[in-house]
Amino acid sequence: MAGIMKGAEPWGHEGDDVGVLVLHGFTGSPQSVRTWAEGIAREGHTVIVPRLPGHGTSVEDLQHTTPADWVGEAEMALRGLQERCRSIFVCGLSAGGSIAFDLAARLGDRLSGIVTVNGLLFSRDPRVKLAPLLGKLPLKLKGVASDIADPAQAELAYGKVPTKASAALLAWLDGVKRSLGSITTPALIFTARQDHVVHPDNGPYALEHISSTDKELVWLERSYHVATLDYDKDEILQRTVTFIKERAS
Repeated sequence: MAGIMKGAEPWGHEGDDVGVLVLHGFTGSPQSVRTWAEGIAREGHTVIVPRLPGHGTSVEDLQHTTPADWVGEAEMALRGLQERCRSIFVCGLSAGGSIAFDLAARLGDRLSGIVTVNGLLFSRDPRVKLAPLLGKLPLKLKGVASDIADPAQAELAYGKVPTKASAALLAWLDGVKRSLGSITTPALIFTARQDHVVHPDNGPYALEHISSTDKELVWLERSYHVATLDYDKDEILQRTVTFIKERAS
């Protein structure tokens, strides 16, 4: 395995008995959600930002991982929070949001809430139809990193997308979509109107299909896909902190 890129390291903060798991997206790294996580930690909460397997090192490493590896890492961090926290929240960007939905569907009784930012449930990329074929080939396609409106910001992510891992992600998402009806956990869903990676329809789809009675969709008007680093990052943090505060008691 290649060494971890500078800035892509996992991060954590020891705080109170409110635990927050913050997850980055596919081909990204903890850097993309670090500011978000640090803001939550400033409220005094315990926060863990894992580096998902195959990420933050090399695209070749990612080619040899699967959604089971990424979810497994998230669940391990979740268990760590459960050992010391009375309330637990899961926050995720993009495919990190997909994992948040998956965890809520299977382990919702352990969670006080989930927050997703441009959470991925399906893709409208025309190449999706070729995914089963491309997934059998060790190819690398043009990446989706740094879809950010703010020119002063950049995402630490791979410049290429490995086809094998991408096909595995898309196949796994079918199961996540089918499980949405099992989610009753409070949910705060952020969706950018101008997202060039995850189609904005993903947000309303999630809102409609989860069974939570406590749920809200917030449209982000100034940001692109990596909204946690973009113009709306302060609104995301403020609303996340309020969401956690109101549901942690």
